[in-house]
Amino acid sequence: MSLDHVDALVEAANEDRSAYGFTQVPSSREEMAAYVVNLLEQHHNDLTIPFVQIDVASGRVIGATRYLGIRWEGARPLPFAVEIGGTWLAASLQRTRVNTEAKLLLLDFAFSTWHVARVDFKTDARNDRSRAAILRLGAVFEGVLRKSQSSMVPGEESLFRDSAFFSILDTEWPSVQSILSASLR
Repeated sequence: MSLDHVDALVEAANEDRSAYGFTQVPSSREEMAAYVVNLLEQHHNDLTIPFVQIDVASGRVIGATRYLGIRWEGARPLPFAVEIGGTWLAASLQRTRVNTEAKLLLLDFAFSTWHVARVDFKTDARNDRSRAAILRLGAVFEGVLRKSQSSMVPGEESLFRDSAFFSILDTEWPSVQSILSASLR
């Protein structure tokens, strides 16, 4: 992700905003620029690794995702756990293989290169669509942490949300990888 992607991200975010009820997806150029700057600052501080998602066939920017919640243990030079999240896609690409492909790439890097013990996913506990998508990836539901973070729902800025937590463990990855790869063939 770079500032060069701002205009394309705005275009992707504004195809149809009806699916962003539980996710902060900037709509204006100014909001998107601030969003990208914030993610790049977090990246500079080793807190997140943000990516734009690009449709390979057209070369069009279609959304964003990232590694966040990167956790380190002792003198281990690589993280032992990471969260994949902050994902949003243009409306025309939602419920397509794009999310599965992106998650497969992110999961494979986390497990095969970083050799993490676990990858986390979380979503607003009320977001049934996101919860179903996470389960389709092969993640295991671990529970709901009540009032775990600020709500991202418009109009709920001063409220806290309950978050549904999911994970894939390193011991589960070979099976999950096989299933995701087969689903993309």
